[in-house]
Amino acid sequence: MLNGFKDFILRGNVVSMAIGLAVGSAFTAVVTGFSKAFITPLIGLATGSVGDFSEAQFTVGKTVFPYGLAIAAAIAFVITAAVLYFMIVVPMTKIQEKFAREEAADPKSEKRDCPRCFTEIPAIATRCGHCTSEVEPVPDALAKAGLDKLAVPTPR
Repeated sequence: MLNGFKDFILRGNVVSMAIGLAVGSAFTAVVTGFSKAFITPLIGLATGSVGDFSEAQFTVGKTVFPYGLAIAAAIAFVITAAVLYFMIVVPMTKIQEKFAREEAADPKSEKRDCPRCFTEIPAIATRCGHCTSEVEPVPDALAKAGLDKLAVPTPR
């Protein structure tokens, strides 16, 4: 029973996830601290509060509603999302696009109609598979398939 637990904990996915959660928590703490130290007081000054509006609240009867905390949390969320998007997602997308390999063109993917029987055939075909008449292959399709340099028999 303990061996199974040890195997589960030492799996790569669990360890990677634990590291990601720890780094995410530390990152959230940094963003929250930045938001409380700089962004929240600036917004408080702009809205006429006394510097920090995270203490803002209103009372209905004997119940206190600290709406400033909700606004501060929303600001921290927006800042976290923006930093993650612009500092991680955008650069990673550009790196993936840079190193992405073009998929090999499937020579049979482009289609056209046979001029004799009007059935759909591959654009690189030299003979119709349905009526067996000889047809001229499409030069662009041959170039995409890398067959333009090969000697292709011309129909009679």
